[in-house]
Amino acid sequence: MELRHLRHFVALAEEGSFTQAAARELIVQSGLSSSVRALEKEVGAELFVRGSRPVRLTAEGQALLPVARHTLESAAAARQAVQDVRGLLSGHLRIGTYPVNPNFLPLPTWLAGFARAHPALEITVRQTGGPAMTQMVADGRLDCALLDPLDSSLSGLQVLPMVSERLMAAVPAGHPLAGTKSVTLRRLAREPFVETDPTWTTRHRTDRAFAAAGLTRRIACEVADWRLLLDLVRAGLGIALAPPSQVGTTDEESGQELRLVPLAGAEIERELALVLPAGLAASPAARRIASYLCARTRESVAEA
Repeated sequence: MELRHLRHFVALAEEGSFTQAAARELIVQSGLSSSVRALEKEVGAELFVRGSRPVRLTAEGQALLPVARHTLESAAAARQAVQDVRGLLSGHLRIGTYPVNPNFLPLPTWLAGFARAHPALEITVRQTGGPAMTQMVADGRLDCALLDPLDSSLSGLQVLPMVSERLMAAVPAGHPLAGTKSVTLRRLAREPFVETDPTWTTRHRTDRAFAAAGLTRRIACEVADWRLLLDLVRAGLGIALAPPSQVGTTDEESGQELRLVPLAGAEIERELALVLPAGLAASPAARRIASYLCARTRESVAEA
């Protein structure tokens, strides 16, 4: 049984598509198919349901998947043990994140610095929703992820807080609330809202806050993009609860078309934390980038 066969099997199981799995492994589809067939011959069972779209695992394939992941992780750890003697970090780091505004955390700059410091390490960044990334870290599809954890005590996972910020009421410049020093959730509940996608962790936090206060609100529109959300607020479709880092300096350049009003009597914070497997279950690369990001965050806070 060859490691490359296991790697191709895991790629196909995770991607659910021969085309995507082949692209991920940088081989042609025929090569991927041959590799999977060789593995099936080795284990004596079909691992995928032929003709299914997306590609589905058989019962035998489902049994093999966690073992295959563990085997690949062990092989990577063995290679890293040798590299550690030479002071090198190598292998593959799979990090997840949702789009992070550099005003909130300068992730692109920090990732580039980490990559330059470890040229032998292959880094893959995947963007998706927070809850999905948490599960991907838990089942080994990601080594770590930057996200807003709704639960700080995730089973088997370590949560390292990075930064946080309080949401504020975003209203058009001509809105009656624009000139107030603060506003309550009860007052905001009388306004139509432009909201983020229901799957976003920021939306979960906002919904929880209104529910805890016993309040309901009318949501006029849901979008999955902060820029569009704020543009709709500027256009007068509704108001929103938004993180200040998403507003940035654009409104200073456009005549202050948007106002941010602090909340009174309630605090809704969005957080950004690095989630990775606890203890030695985390890969060497995940542990290294965790130390790196925590150090950069401390330096950033000290400079501020």
